Amino acid sequence: MADPPSKITEEMAAPREVYGETLAELGGENQRIVVLDADLHNSTRSVLFAKRFPERFFEVGIAEQNMIGTAAGLALAGFVPFVNSFAVFLTGRAYDQIRVSVAYSNLNVKLCGSSAGLSDTGDGATHQSIEDISLMRSLPNMTVIVPADGVETRKATREIAHHKGPVYLRLSRLEVPALVSPDYGFEIGKAVSLREGRDVTIFACGTMVKIALDGASDLAQEKISAQVVNVSTIKPLDEENVIRFARGTGSVVVAEEHSIIGGLGSAVLEALSGDRIPVQCIGIPDSFGQSSLDYAQLLSAYQLTKEHIVEKVRSVLK
Repeated sequence: MADPPSKITEEMAAPREVYGETLAELGGENQRIVVLDADLHNSTRSVLFAKRFPERFFEVGIAEQNMIGTAAGLALAGFVPFVNSFAVFLTGRAYDQIRVSVAYSNLNVKLCGSSAGLSDTGDGATHQSIEDISLMRSLPNMTVIVPADGVETRKATREIAHHKGPVYLRLSRLEVPALVSPDYGFEIGKAVSLREGRDVTIFACGTMVKIALDGASDLAQEKISAQVVNVSTIKPLDEENVIRFARGTGSVVVAEEHSIIGGLGSAVLEALSGDRIPVQCIGIPDSFGQSSLDYAQLLSAYQLTKEHIVEKVRSVLK
């Protein structure tokens, strides 16, 4: 059956929407793809797959641990399970099952964490996933991907469908503008420079890539030339290019919508541990999220804005 034309406008799109549509497209191309959800299929957008392929969709209810066990069994039977829930519940509630049944066994299960970071503003601190990258990155055999926009989300979703082994795909709930062209060549494990610069390298992932690009534009007004690198694959980290880009400018800022502990900043610092290159990190401090603020206010509260990137760059250059 031919797939319907895309209804998503990727010039401004929510990664979860693009993911849901792409997953439904993949279902028409590969009969081995099955989808599981934990009572959130409307929010995760796996509902688009469910409508087209109800016989391959499994609604397990609010039972994330059981969902992972079921997905592991399906993977052992030769299927390609895509497992969906809010990022905070998928990685937190089911961590032990992911660790033992999926990562330890190196099974071909795709974990898709929706409404990640601070993007689930309406449900408050309990629903804001700011530790998920750290949790998944620490697991052996796990690949961790954080797309920057709708275009990269579409390409990453397709790529992980063909990748053998466990993957954690982190998706924002909110719309973001397109940052890369439709012919952008996404590759797992590849960091890509989106803006060249001479004075400082800004490594960023997810929603912070756009903010980093905006910060770099403001820095140019101060005659500071900032390179911006999209590190959409947190693990395996593209250490070769991270080191090369960092050495090229001699100073580094890392920006992520995640805890400052254990995420992209930690990965970059580990890669650069043998170099005497100054590094400063922008992320959420050792704290939880919070309620009663909209998304822009949350980003400002945790200093995840272009103004704070500019400040960090000035600081690291000193």
